[in-house]
Amino acid sequence: MKRVSLLSALVLGLALSGPLLAKSRTVTDPNTPRELPTANAVSVEWTDPGQFTDIRYSGNRWEAVQGNWVVDLATYLQKQAGKRLAPGQQMHITITDIRRAGSYEPGRGFNMDRIRIIKDIYPPRVTLNFELKDANGQVLAQGERKLVDSAFMMSGGNVMDTDPLRYEKRMLDDWLYREFRRDDA
Repeated sequence: MKRVSLLSALVLGLALSGPLLAKSRTVTDPNTPRELPTANAVSVEWTDPGQFTDIRYSGNRWEAVQGNWVVDLATYLQKQAGKRLAPGQQMHITITDIRRAGSYEPGRGFNMDRIRIIKDIYPPRVTLNFELKDANGQVLAQGERKLVDSAFMMSGGNVMDTDPLRYEKRMLDDWLYREFRRDDA
């Protein structure tokens, strides 16, 4: 009986410690896909995140690569862009650079270089290429866009919003609204 309960405790302990033992996820992991499955007639891909400005010029490269923020932004962009398309239209987007709002500032004290400091001198920036086609495959619009929201701290957002990508998402929403405004949407 003691052996069974000891074995059960060991199995439970290993199951609960799995996430702790798992390798931390980084956006530069070479095994991570560089595109999303097509949804809502919108396909989104991105270039090597290791070359993104947010990582190359980060005050703390180790912190900058942590997480899944590239996939999160791409997923959000895919979903929001899909809402802007007319029936039959298709869009392909390639994200070529990201600089998230804020920066890691070294030398601010013990462990402070692990905290992203949000200041108006660090606006969010995204560079992307897009191609919009109609139902017949004819190109309706295409080009490169360098998005910057210099007034990201001025726009009224929800004070309770704790999404770490809220400034980038709002900038993408603004671009989609300006670029693909539909009267029936």
